[in-house]
Amino acid sequence: MKRVVPVSMLMLLAGCAGGLHSNAPPTQTYILRAAPAAAASAAPTGMTLQLARLTTDPGLGSDRIVLVETDRRMSFYSGSRWPAELPELLETLAVATLRGTGEWNAVHEWPSAFGSDFLLQIAIRRFEADYTDGGSNPTVQVSLDCTVIRRAGRDSIANFVVQAAARADENRMAAVIAAFEQAANTALASMAERTASAVKAAKLSEAPP
Repeated sequence: MKRVVPVSMLMLLAGCAGGLHSNAPPTQTYILRAAPAAAASAAPTGMTLQLARLTTDPGLGSDRIVLVETDRRMSFYSGSRWPAELPELLETLAVATLRGTGEWNAVHEWPSAFGSDFLLQIAIRRFEADYTDGGSNPTVQVSLDCTVIRRAGRDSIANFVVQAAARADENRMAAVIAAFEQAANTALASMAERTASAVKAAKLSEAPP
């Protein structure tokens, strides 16, 4: 036993020491911020809104930062990730954008203990850095398929697609992330405007003569 214990200890220490060294580059985590709220330019809807759980097209539902190369090859930036899976990340941005408009009495995330007058469903169709045009700098493409649903009756009052693109200034992660933020905020601003317009139009059509 006196000989076995030191040998076991040395094996354990060697294993620990071996785990302290790695040639793999550290993973960088990148965040996106919602654009600053602008002053409301129209009368608020007076309604409440809740986001449903966001869905994604295949390949977009993880925390990896997606890029598309020539011949439609999907890949990911090595050693770079979002701080959460993409649906959760974009939900945070969407809620902040909707609240910042001042159009709503309340905007709830999913799930929520509170009821709402309307439900907004968002399907993420594109959220990628696109290299397919042959240039060295990618163009970030964002496409969101949106459906506005009246909670009472569960009927759809609007369905629309918002899209945005932003070209990175250079082929470096800082520039690519800035392009992601720009394209995402442009698409979400359009989404917020069209959602509010759909609800106002629905209320107007229901108003008594």
